[in-house]
Amino acid sequence: MMSLSLSLSYPIHRFASYNKQLCALRSPQSHHTRISQHKLQQSSSFLGYNPLRVSIDVSGEMNMKRRGGVVCSAAALTPRNLQWVCTISSVVLMLAKGTAIHKSFLVPLFALQAPTAVVSWIQGEYGIWSAFLALLVRLFFSFPGELELPFIALLMVIVAPYQVANLRGTKEGVILSLAIAAYLGFQHFTRAGSLQKAFDQGSIIATLAIICILAVPCLLLI
Repeated sequence: MMSLSLSLSYPIHRFASYNKQLCALRSPQSHHTRISQHKLQQSSSFLGYNPLRVSIDVSGEMNMKRRGGVVCSAAALTPRNLQWVCTISSVVLMLAKGTAIHKSFLVPLFALQAPTAVVSWIQGEYGIWSAFLALLVRLFFSFPGELELPFIALLMVIVAPYQVANLRGTKEGVILSLAIAAYLGFQHFTRAGSLQKAFDQGSIIATLAIICILAVPCLLLI
C-alpha cells in the first residue's frame, strides 16, 4: 500500500512542476520580460566588450582633438593676428620705461605693421578729429613724454603718402619692419647689460614686447 502511494505521488509531483513551467512559458508578460532581458544582456555585453568599437571611439576622439589643435594653431597665426600683436607691442614699448632703446623707430614700425582696421579708423573721421584735438591741445599745453610718440604715430598714418602706405602688408614692408625690430632688439639687450637683467622686474615687459616685434616679422616671412 505504501509503495502504491509513493508511485502515485511521484507522477503527480512531476505533473505539477511541468504545469507550472508550461504556465510560465504561456504567460506573455514573463516571456516578453525574458526576451527583453536577453536582448539587454547581449547589447550590454556587445557594447562593453567590443574592442573594435572602443578602439574606433578612442581613435576618433584623438583625431578630433588633433584636428581641433591644428585649426586653433592655424587661426592664431594669421597675418591679421600677428599684425595686432606687433602693433600692441609697439604701443607698449612707446609707453614702457624699462628700456633704453631709441623709441622714435617705433613710429615707422607702427605705421608698417598696423592692421587694416586700425588704419581705417585713424584715416577716418574719428581719427582725424582725434589728431586735430590732440594737436590743438599740444599748442597750448605740453604732452608727457610717453604720449608724444603715439601722437606722432597717429599723424604719420594720416599724412603718409600712398607709396609708403602700400608697403603695409607686402614682403618689402615686412623686411623693413624686421630690420627696425632687429636694431631695437640689439639696442635693448646691449644696454640692459646681460640677458638676466633684461628679464628683471623693471624691464621684463619691455623685453617681452621686443621679442614680440622680433618674432612677428619672422613669422610673416615664413
